[in-house]
Amino acid sequence: MTGYEGVPGGVGVSLLRVYDWPAADGLRGGTPHLHLTCSEGYLVTGGRGAVQTLTASGFRQTPLAEGALVWFTPGTIHRLVNDGGLTIVVLMQNRGLPEAGDAVLTLPPPLLADPAAYRAAVTLPAGGTEEELAHAARVRRDLAVAGFAALRAAADAGDPGPLAAFHRAAAALVGPLTGGWRERWRDGAAAASADTRDQLDRLADGDCGYLAQAVVRAEQPAHLGRFGMCGRLDVYPAA
Repeated sequence: MTGYEGVPGGVGVSLLRVYDWPAADGLRGGTPHLHLTCSEGYLVTGGRGAVQTLTASGFRQTPLAEGALVWFTPGTIHRLVNDGGLTIVVLMQNRGLPEAGDAVLTLPPPLLADPAAYRAAVTLPAGGTEEELAHAARVRRDLAVAGFAALRAAADAGDPGPLAAFHRAAAALVGPLTGGWRERWRDGAAAASADTRDQLDRLADGDCGYLAQAVVRAEQPAHLGRFGMCGRLDVYPAA
């Protein structure tokens, strides 16, 4: 047995209070982006709003209200819209990798084509004040909303080219990071799956000895109110 003791299934969990900043289109909410290797889920705990998504199948808007559970697979561009007090428990594949690197914002193409320019546009100032961090988070959100609007307009017009170009640019940006992501997957979801396989094998052989190794874990958030892509985050440890 591998002895995996992390959050079930190797997922990551955050508590999210979605931004209520208005964007150029009058909607309040977060930063449009996609993940390349991780599915993500939303369990709505309060308020109301929607998640706008864009895939090769087109644009879609899914309402969000307390109790709703929505999830989507890698490659789904998603934008949270806050119609009032929207709070969400975010479930993330691969021990929270979506908030730890596996995300590309829908910035305008010139920024996507230059890795240094992209990083400068999306990175919040280290050691910044609350006001400086909020301003930087809002600026990058507005850039991504503009890029998202252009992608949506092209898709609505029946032109798949800009979305395909965004996919290629996103893959190029994160390609050098995948070695570290593989380690996170191996120590999380892969380890949890291997434990289940071993437990099934042992039960089939009449061996329940591993039950004596049971443990209980409890965690408090490691970070409170961090400025994330979609809102303020209470972030739990990944282990």
